[in-house]
Amino acid sequence: MRMLFLHADFVEYEPISKEIQLAEEGIPIAKKRMDDLIVVLTAVESEDDENTASDSSTEIRKYGDLVKCDQVLIYPYAHLSSNLASPKVALQILQSLEMGVRKFFPIVARAPFGWTKSFNIKVKGHPLAENARTITGQFKLSKSPDKSGNDESTALKAEETVRSSWHILEVGGHLVPFAEYSFNKDQSNLKTLTDYEFSKKRIVDEIPPHVKLMKKLGIADYEPASDSGNMRFYPKGKLMKSLLESHISRRISEYGGMEVETPIMYDSQHPTLQSYFNRFPARQYNVFSDNRQLFLRFAACFGQFLMAKDFQISYKNLPLRLYELTRYSFRREKSGELVGLRRLRAFSMPDCHALCKDLNQTKQEFLKRFDLSLRVLNELGISPSEDVEMAIRFTSQFYEENKNFIEQLVSKFGRPVLVEIWPERFFYFTLKWEFNFIDNIGKAAALSTDQIDVENGERYNIQFVDEDNTKKFPIILHNSPSGAVERVIYALLEKAARYSKLGKVPFLPLWLTHTQIRLIPVSSTHIDFCEQLFIELTKNQIRVDIDDRDESVGKKIRDSETEWIYYSLVIGDNEVKSNQLVLRDRVNKSQHHVSLEEIIKMIESQIVDKPYLPLNLPSHLSRRPKIMN
Repeated sequence: MRMLFLHADFVEYEPISKEIQLAEEGIPIAKKRMDDLIVVLTAVESEDDENTASDSSTEIRKYGDLVKCDQVLIYPYAHLSSNLASPKVALQILQSLEMGVRKFFPIVARAPFGWTKSFNIKVKGHPLAENARTITGQFKLSKSPDKSGNDESTALKAEETVRSSWHILEVGGHLVPFAEYSFNKDQSNLKTLTDYEFSKKRIVDEIPPHVKLMKKLGIADYEPASDSGNMRFYPKGKLMKSLLESHISRRISEYGGMEVETPIMYDSQHPTLQSYFNRFPARQYNVFSDNRQLFLRFAACFGQFLMAKDFQISYKNLPLRLYELTRYSFRREKSGELVGLRRLRAFSMPDCHALCKDLNQTKQEFLKRFDLSLRVLNELGISPSEDVEMAIRFTSQFYEENKNFIEQLVSKFGRPVLVEIWPERFFYFTLKWEFNFIDNIGKAAALSTDQIDVENGERYNIQFVDEDNTKKFPIILHNSPSGAVERVIYALLEKAARYSKLGKVPFLPLWLTHTQIRLIPVSSTHIDFCEQLFIELTKNQIRVDIDDRDESVGKKIRDSETEWIYYSLVIGDNEVKSNQLVLRDRVNKSQHHVSLEEIIKMIESQIVDKPYLPLNLPSHLSRRPKIMN
């Protein structure tokens, strides 16, 4: 069964005429209207059955809880599928679906089956107003690849039911139970992270400010033609993503990561992958092809591990570092948790693994990667000392045997951290840390992370030859120095929104802004001079554009401010004659006389050691399409 949920202000529909021979009888030809409701456009498919109807009614209930709506209209809509059930079966299943939904909602209606109808609908304007679902009787598309028939991996179920203890670990090693810890006024974000993790409430019930900003700045938007959590990125957003990816990849390369590329799709019945799936806490997308059940990767792990299995590795090659920037990783996150760029179902993930000889080498490498993550985040514009909180999770046995090592990590971070201790190992790792960004609605999102994996070397039969000529399995580290690239943009936008809330000028790092300087000619006679400046600035790898539109200078300056452009140069007769320029500085709210050479040096000093890409929009604004309304 395929369903499209629409949270609507109203719907009006009117049966016109019978479309098929088995259309429902006794249908009055009259217009009907419902207000503030969920419209469920529904197509019944050939493999659907009564279980499908039951499962679908549960999904409708969940969506109703999410959008807080208690009226439902089930609207037969065959256009959602080309694999339709027979009319007789379809009507029976729709009737069963209606009965099931009535158990959960006080007001339920169903549009007539088999009729041509006219309808008018107004969908609400919030991110959760449109959601698609696919549930079938033969198999659920959400079903995991393991042979047990469980809907989710055992690790995912363990994550939701695991009984762990929560603490705060201070610099110096003092471990305090969460309930006994007194948070001071400077630890509000740590308190928010603790409450967030302890409650496990992931559902988003209000829209975080970055969603408005990503649209306003022309960075990204929802893609209505795709599954939820799959975004479209406009030219400005694509440029920002590419710059972030380039910088992160370069830092990992300098660290020693060997970049590779692996498939995005794997056989669910492959014995090693099937086993690993049940140790990884993620929901996956399934794909069915040539009578095989495949799944879209949720990380680069299996591709790199299958590759490493075929390497001939000596202990002298360790630690061996493999790196891939996945475009994309796919995780079928719960729909109620999807909002903006914070949590997606398709995302770009820098994924770096290190194969290590033993625990001593593992800990040394782990510390290097911790430093790498601190550096990368800071260079991306997210301050580890101000913008993130740290969480660390480990088994009680690992803690007892490696207290000094764990305390060293906390000391490097420099502030108290949230700790989750497991009484036993539920996953493939014994220790995991992450840096969490706390946004403006109190939700936490993990950025950098690393894990100590003690299972997958053996699971994938990755072996190295040790000094004594024996074959051994490595310990594997799983590090993303930045977290998902899209989530970095989310954090930067949420940070900018926080600045605005505090009365400061919101901004993005200069090296990530699409236009670094805008040239504003006073009239068309000054465009030639602007183009000369454009050539000189571009030669020095500065992104510059020219507002040659037929607008007033005042409007051009306001538009430059609205687009968060750092610097603007208004070019008139005085500037053309004197070659002295007046630079408008948006962030510092100032303007001053400078030469072109001084502008170039100033910008170069601010973007030093950062990647450069040219503009990916026309340099003249008059030639650009209007991308966002």
